[in-house]
Amino acid sequence: MRVMIVVTHLLGTGHLSRALTLGRAFVEQGHDVFVVSGGMPAPQLDTSGMTLLGLPPLRSDGTDFTRLLTQTGDIATPAYQEARANALIQAVGSFQPQILITELYPFGRRSLAAEFQAALEAAQELPTRPVILGSIRDILAPPSKPSKAERADEVVAQYYDGILVHSDPRITPLNISWPVSEALADRLHYTGFVAPSAPSPHPESIGTDEILVSAGGGSVGQPIFRAAIEAARKMPNTHWRMLVGGQDATTRISELAQLAGDAPVTLEPVRPDFRQMLPLAKASVSMCGYNTAMDLLQSGTPSVLIPFDDGKEVEQGLRGQSLAQLPAIEVLPSSELNGQSLSDALMRVITDGPRDAMQHGFDGAKRSVEIATGLLERRQ
Repeated sequence: MRVMIVVTHLLGTGHLSRALTLGRAFVEQGHDVFVVSGGMPAPQLDTSGMTLLGLPPLRSDGTDFTRLLTQTGDIATPAYQEARANALIQAVGSFQPQILITELYPFGRRSLAAEFQAALEAAQELPTRPVILGSIRDILAPPSKPSKAERADEVVAQYYDGILVHSDPRITPLNISWPVSEALADRLHYTGFVAPSAPSPHPESIGTDEILVSAGGGSVGQPIFRAAIEAARKMPNTHWRMLVGGQDATTRISELAQLAGDAPVTLEPVRPDFRQMLPLAKASVSMCGYNTAMDLLQSGTPSVLIPFDDGKEVEQGLRGQSLAQLPAIEVLPSSELNGQSLSDALMRVITDGPRDAMQHGFDGAKRSVEIATGLLERRQ
């Protein structure tokens, strides 16, 4: 079975990471997977077993997802975006997927609607139309006005055979964050949570008894790192490891190193073995994106969550509220973040933890393969 996944991450790398986890599940079942990525390169992510096509890359201007920038920071011109759409059309035509999955669209990425629509139209014109599925996380950014939800419903009705919701409806039904119409409800397939296999402890014991501070793979989180450096000075007997993401990681690490001075801190770029450090860590400090939440649930590591809330973002805050019901997890709003509040929160979760790692409910990628395969078989 030929499976194409189309994804563009604009700020962090969470969308691409989840799409790749989904892709690996198809690969494990012997399927041919082609991932088209339209965001910035993320070499730390595992693409083994898949073909990866990078479109001319885009990123958002911070949290302004309507202002799209190229890798060099220039505003993306209409010609630049047309080149992306043409490359996407060509990829659909040459690969001729039997399953086509769009990540987030049409519930987000409205600034990229033209290229997603181009891909959907190209799929319609193939000799055999593929099964077309949307792939969305547990919590979406709520639509700012009803017309956006109505437009998403129209696109789903016109093109899509189903929407894969990577959640458990008993925990986070989609209508917590998105108005689910009757027509949309008929196309929803809840898969359970999508996550790689639970992380095993690092073979070289890296991360043991450290406080791991991370902020995803994008160029965000500098206030978290600054507060963590302040907190490290208040907890001098504990070593801290701060993993900095983004294309500008080297510059940001240099700035933070000057601030850290002789504090017990290691600063380095994001690294692919982060998940293996988590089970050994004394505690984790992070934002509360979908993939991070899965990692923390599977590792049982005591955690302080600082949900990303720039640009009126509410997704991570909603997820954090849900996770904070568990032991050894505490949410610290960004408005209250400083060295003292962070060190105090860490002492509480370290005292409460560690908690038992969750071992079930993370097979959403495998379940997605089963759903997609079933829909294709019914069509044939």
